[in-house]
Amino acid sequence: MYAAFFRRHGGPEVMEYGDLPEPPPPGPGEVLVAVKAAAMNRLDKWVRDGWPGLKLELPHITGSDAAGVVVAVGAHVSDWQPGDRVCINSNVGCGECNFCVAGRDNLCERWHLLGESKAGLAAERVVVPARQLLRVPEAFPLEQAAAAGLVYQTAWHSLITRGGLQAGESVLIVGAGGGVNTASIQIAKLAGCTVYVVGSDARKLELARSLGADVLIDRSQVDWGKEVFRLTNRRGVDVVVDNVGAATMMTSLRAARKGGRILTVGNTSGPKFEFDNRFMFARHLSLIGSTMSTRAEYATVMNLVFAGKLKPVIDSVFPLSEIRAAHEKLERGDVMGKIVLRVAG
Repeated sequence: MYAAFFRRHGGPEVMEYGDLPEPPPPGPGEVLVAVKAAAMNRLDKWVRDGWPGLKLELPHITGSDAAGVVVAVGAHVSDWQPGDRVCINSNVGCGECNFCVAGRDNLCERWHLLGESKAGLAAERVVVPARQLLRVPEAFPLEQAAAAGLVYQTAWHSLITRGGLQAGESVLIVGAGGGVNTASIQIAKLAGCTVYVVGSDARKLELARSLGADVLIDRSQVDWGKEVFRLTNRRGVDVVVDNVGAATMMTSLRAARKGGRILTVGNTSGPKFEFDNRFMFARHLSLIGSTMSTRAEYATVMNLVFAGKLKPVIDSVFPLSEIRAAHEKLERGDVMGKIVLRVAG
């Protein structure tokens, strides 16, 4: 079975495409899927780089997004049969703890993410729990299904569930080109909000405009925090989506109105930073973190994708065999939306 993997941590040069042992037959409650398309996230770079305390079984197969076709099912699986087109939710709960029983599986006591703490999905065949599958309509492209999963469930849970986004509110999204941000623009518009987007160049801002952003701010031309303040008549916005972290969080706090919420699901510029706590208590701000979503939310947002109400942004498509080149592109940061990997075999 061919897969994309690494044997040691490092830069894009550690990525390999080669033959690995076939996965075992599906056990009770499991399904074997022939992957047809996988997709990349910034997470793939971070896992490849490694961080203190990360312990993986090597070689490690990368990838947390995939779609394909069911090949075989294990015992006690009645909802799936060979030939079914599916996408895979890589956000895996144990199914047994109090959180999972309550339908809050992204808080599972034994939670793991395929491609991060466990072997990933960038392979010709994978075995996954049957409960992690969602049916893909016959006419819907598997490449788009693969591109949507991680970023749309992440953005939905952050904005709708944790952030409590309401129609008529104003939302500032810090960053225009990444997968979560392009998903957040569309979800905020679908929710009936006015969307402000901060971007680093005209090309990314044009993408944001095409996705429905109402107000575009080029941070290479203006102090974007002051510009948001000016554009909102010194009020600030109701919600800020900041997945950049260290480089932008203080400005995001300043851009929020009194009683506003700052949502974060990532830290592309670094996880540690200082902020002036006076902005938090004096302006009654809420800093809200979240990660992934529940399986129910995953189904909700993916069905909106299948219905055409949300549209995944695909930057480029590589054959899985060119995984190193795909990682080099991801490393450069020259990506708008998602990189998709086409899987043969």
